[in-house]
Amino acid sequence: MTALRVLSVSSDFDRWEELLRLIQESFAYMDGVIDPPSSAQQLTADNLREKAKDETGFAAFVGDELAGCVFIKEKDDHFYLGKLAVAPGFEGQGIGRKLVDRAEQQAVARGKPVMELQTRIELTRNHAVFEKLGYRKVAETAHPGFTRTTSITMRKEITRGTDINP
Repeated sequence: MTALRVLSVSSDFDRWEELLRLIQESFAYMDGVIDPPSSAQQLTADNLREKAKDETGFAAFVGDELAGCVFIKEKDDHFYLGKLAVAPGFEGQGIGRKLVDRAEQQAVARGKPVMELQTRIELTRNHAVFEKLGYRKVAETAHPGFTRTTSITMRKEITRGTDINP
């Protein structure tokens, strides 16, 4: 594999349509599996651009090819990790892990070494992946209008002595 680069999605980023396609393709397997449908279906290139103004985004590149992304949003005592996406052709190559590592590095650098995320209750493979990355389930929630659990909240305290927080 060509060297992987993880870069900030900054004001000079100009591949919004491509980023939108990557997220939509990465989340497509959820169609018909999760209810309610993923918010990724409501994304547009314009609101992704706005998201990047309010949140910190990272994009992974293999050569010049966009291979993945993640966004983190600063909260009172932690960062929220969302829209982690890896292009289907790059799955299983550690790109998602590298993106999560970079997001966690940012949280530590900003003095809030705690990361939180939500994943849908039906996506048990995602639960297992995040558990392997050190995340633990801390809550179950239901989307508005639902009486059953639709998602779980997972949290990780990034401790000293790890690769990213020596």
